[in-house]
Amino acid sequence: MKRRSLDPETPIEDAELGLCAVLLSLKGVEEMDAFLRDLCTPAELEVLVDRWRVVPHLLDGISYREIHERTAVSITTIGRVARFLNQGNGGYLAAAARASRRRAAANKVRP
Repeated sequence: MKRRSLDPETPIEDAELGLCAVLLSLKGVEEMDAFLRDLCTPAELEVLVDRWRVVPHLLDGISYREIHERTAVSITTIGRVARFLNQGNGGYLAAAARASRRRAAANKVRP
């Protein structure tokens, strides 16, 4: 976490909630993709993608080594994601559940 020597005009909590509100306001994958590409450096976006990529594998109970072999994501990152899946704020689990419901609904619509 960055430490700032100056007091920002907007408290960090307000800025964080503002970012969350903006993310929720975006309509569709294309808008979200454009926003993330503007917001993040390529390396930051890669880190986010890597973390999200391993979530389904961890939820399926696949070993860290196997996940690494399938995704090329580092064991350290896999362990970090696993720790937050088990002891975090519930964000990964909520997002994974939502993604799973969307996939199931999309599969129902397909003939």
